[in-house]
Amino acid sequence: MRNIICLLLIGFMISLSSCRKDFETVPSSGNLGFSKDTVYLDTVFTNIGSSTYTLKVYNRSNDDIKIPKIRLAKANSKYRMMIDGMTGVDEDNNGVGDGRIFNNVELLAKDSMYVFIETTANIADANPTDFLYTDDIVFDSSNGPQKVNLVTLIRDAYFLFPKRDVNGIKENLLLGTDQNGDEVRINGFELDENDPVNGNEYIFNNTKPYVVYGYAGVPAGKTLKIDPGAKVYFHAESGIVVQPGATLIVDGGVSPTSNPLLNEVTFEGDRLEPLYEDVPGQWGTIWLREGSINNSINHLTLKNATVGLLVENCVLNLQNSQIYNSANYGILARAATMNNCENLVVNLAGQAALACTIGGSYQFKHCTFNNNWLSSNQVAVLMSNYEEQPDGTNISGALTQANFYNCIIYSSNNIGLFLDKINDDAIPYLFDVKYCLIKFRDSGTSLAGKPIYNFIRNQLDGNIKNKDPRFFNANLNQLNISDDPEGGAFQKGSLTYLVLLDVLGLPRTSNPPDMGAYQSAPFPE
Repeated sequence: MRNIICLLLIGFMISLSSCRKDFETVPSSGNLGFSKDTVYLDTVFTNIGSSTYTLKVYNRSNDDIKIPKIRLAKANSKYRMMIDGMTGVDEDNNGVGDGRIFNNVELLAKDSMYVFIETTANIADANPTDFLYTDDIVFDSSNGPQKVNLVTLIRDAYFLFPKRDVNGIKENLLLGTDQNGDEVRINGFELDENDPVNGNEYIFNNTKPYVVYGYAGVPAGKTLKIDPGAKVYFHAESGIVVQPGATLIVDGGVSPTSNPLLNEVTFEGDRLEPLYEDVPGQWGTIWLREGSINNSINHLTLKNATVGLLVENCVLNLQNSQIYNSANYGILARAATMNNCENLVVNLAGQAALACTIGGSYQFKHCTFNNNWLSSNQVAVLMSNYEEQPDGTNISGALTQANFYNCIIYSSNNIGLFLDKINDDAIPYLFDVKYCLIKFRDSGTSLAGKPIYNFIRNQLDGNIKNKDPRFFNANLNQLNISDDPEGGAFQKGSLTYLVLLDVLGLPRTSNPPDMGAYQSAPFPE
């Protein structure tokens, strides 16, 4: 009986709803509410589409309303809208709404709707004095229009990308041949010293940014020189490849305290929205291939790559540079020679801030290697004289020198420094670590009791373990150290290995000097 009554009630409700008429609407009187008065679409490069931004529109009245027209004020606006899944009037008769005009948009009482906004604009569309491109969303009503402002900063840039030939075939970059003699190619292109648009692409200047799509190749016999203050932005799966016989020179300079990036060269991803400010893995790598020559990097800030620097069996002089937020490695050196490395700051990497494999020769003075990546496996520094291959075999090479002086090697994990040696005494594994602060808690790990770590376990040669370096904020890539005497790196270095200026160009004045890349300073207020 109870089930029969329930069925009758359900049938009655269905019959009522089937007779219900559509809501009647009244024209909008112009009392709409908005989630914001101005929608700021973050900086975009000329002719490159933006991310999608949202505006919420509220009908706070007790009436179901009809907005006669929602439109962009400029007739040929570079903005586009989508409103509750609709793309608007098809002005161009191409079968798709143009996102500029929407007629008779209904909005129920006490309800809201979303407006999604994008733009693709040219620098010529912007105001020539401030490079802002603006427009308004206009909501018509019986009492006059309501407006929401749209603002976008547009940056001009040099765009570097693979060209297409007369047959439409896209350029790619030759890396060599495989074991079968077949060519190995990747998505990329060779730079051109007589490009009809960009001019000499072997000199990156600071007049406007560079945006790179694919891997920009520097061929044998050529040098890519990057001037002080140059800004380079890489699209996904892009980077620079320095071929055998070619050279990379990053020639950044010291910047004033008031503008710390003025003369610094910067490499980062091409997503300019704040959401992507510190997202790892947005682009590929700077690849210095085996046989490249005379490579030098000074005052570079590199962010958000997959591998920051990939250095393969070549020479690199590296000073006064910062590498942050790398999905795998900040620096991956394979049988490389890096004997003149000073004032480096490397932080946050999925596997290691610095990994030196297949041996090589290295010397680091006043460097800060830290890794606060959120996992249980990452280290700050990995030193190895071999590398395991996918088939289970090993490639080995002599580690003829691995010197760390006045450095900080720290991590959110228990082990900051991992020394990985192949079981073959005939392959050299030489290292010298003095006056360094190192995170090393081996109790309960596979490293416990291994003699190779006695220098840090027993805090020999001026080395200190596990004392807090008092970074300003390692998770925000602020690896400056405090001048707190209780800090583990404050005035714990040695004058024997002194580098006179720190990574910011400030003099190291204390005696003994601080460890790491920064001269100590008070915590910021």
